[in-house]
Amino acid sequence: MNLNELQKSSPDPDDRRDELVLVGVLPSAVLDYNVAVISASQGGVPGSRVRGLRAIPKSIWALGLVSMFMDLSSEMIHSLLPVFLVSVLGATALSVGLIEGVAEATASITKIFSGALSDYFGRRKFLTGLGYGLAAVTKPLFPLATSVSWVFVARFVDRVGKGIRGAPRDALVGDIAPPSLRGACYGLRQSLDTVGAFAGPLVASALMAMTLEDFRLVFWVAVVPAFLAVGILVFGVEEPAAMPPARETRLPIRIADVRALQPAYWSIVVVGTIFTFARFSEAFLLLRAQDRGVSIPLVPMVLVVMNVVYSASAYPAGRLSDRMNRRVVLAAGSLVLIVADIALALGASRLEVFIGVVLWGLHMGLTQGSLAAMVTDTAPARLRGTAFGLFNLASGIATLIASVLAGWLWTEYGPAATFSAGAGFAAAAFVGLLAIRPQHQPSPPTATC
Repeated sequence: MNLNELQKSSPDPDDRRDELVLVGVLPSAVLDYNVAVISASQGGVPGSRVRGLRAIPKSIWALGLVSMFMDLSSEMIHSLLPVFLVSVLGATALSVGLIEGVAEATASITKIFSGALSDYFGRRKFLTGLGYGLAAVTKPLFPLATSVSWVFVARFVDRVGKGIRGAPRDALVGDIAPPSLRGACYGLRQSLDTVGAFAGPLVASALMAMTLEDFRLVFWVAVVPAFLAVGILVFGVEEPAAMPPARETRLPIRIADVRALQPAYWSIVVVGTIFTFARFSEAFLLLRAQDRGVSIPLVPMVLVVMNVVYSASAYPAGRLSDRMNRRVVLAAGSLVLIVADIALALGASRLEVFIGVVLWGLHMGLTQGSLAAMVTDTAPARLRGTAFGLFNLASGIATLIASVLAGWLWTEYGPAATFSAGAGFAAAAFVGLLAIRPQHQPSPPTATC
């Protein structure tokens, strides 16, 4: 049976296959079939039709798996870290906010240099691998930590690794993705990333119950998937060779390159920054759950719930953003975040807190892939890494300020003040979206017969 006969014999199973992929049960035979369809279409087989997940290149899948395993490792640690800091090492909420803010800001600020360097050399995989490798080798620092300052150093170095890989990886996705499927490709990578993000806390919660709340043992187990992620990146991702490196002698970051970015791009930076103020560190979700009576072994379930919703919504939201104006999807995400913050501010029970967590995850799914796709839409291909770097620089500065502010409000006025401020910033992001002029984006793919 040839490829065309195989396609005609299949009752258009895109939707069912999408569901299977998102829960991690897609058989390898189907993946092989998808790769065959992609390869055939690239080779121009007459009558081939590529739609849905079948159209996404295998390197996008590999990058998604890399993100999934690294997030599995990171979230096993991070889902317990705020409680570990407060209950074991004696840190305050302000200290937690400062550690998280500095760590995430470091990651975001580092991205500007790694993104610009990936544009400068014309290669992105090396810097992506360097960032993932650094994150992997620093994971053992967490179980060895004996003080708040030690955790601060471990978190800082780990986030440097994230910063090195972030912008080159996002730009690499843009280089590999077909223009008409950018939202879907970013959404798929984000969904797989988020599978690891909810599996990590789930595994951490189970291990905490099995080991009688042995934080350090759980942290040691988290080292394993980090190194697995590096292996998948090295052997599973193929970088396109279409973009030649810059051979002229110049600085990797130039004022001329920054000026070349159009107002449409900078409007996305502004809105993304406001979103960051509204979405401070997720450590405060964990502390809020503990504040409302959730036991320590079950605290990681907060991130499980949030990331299940995030993972399930990111890919569909990305596909939706390919078929309509992305501003509409982002506006919906900002409204969901307002409701989430109100529920977390006013919720008096564990159920109400978890409702807020569910809405927080839905907001993430609606906004993160769409923002990344809008950066790609509005930035020249040769400056894609720089564009993501600058975007993340602004987000990083906002993360630092927002997390410290959230910790200060929590310490001085209580949790309700922290989440009420978040709702106010989310409302400002919604107003900012209304002010952005609609931008052209690639048309959705058309079927050919």
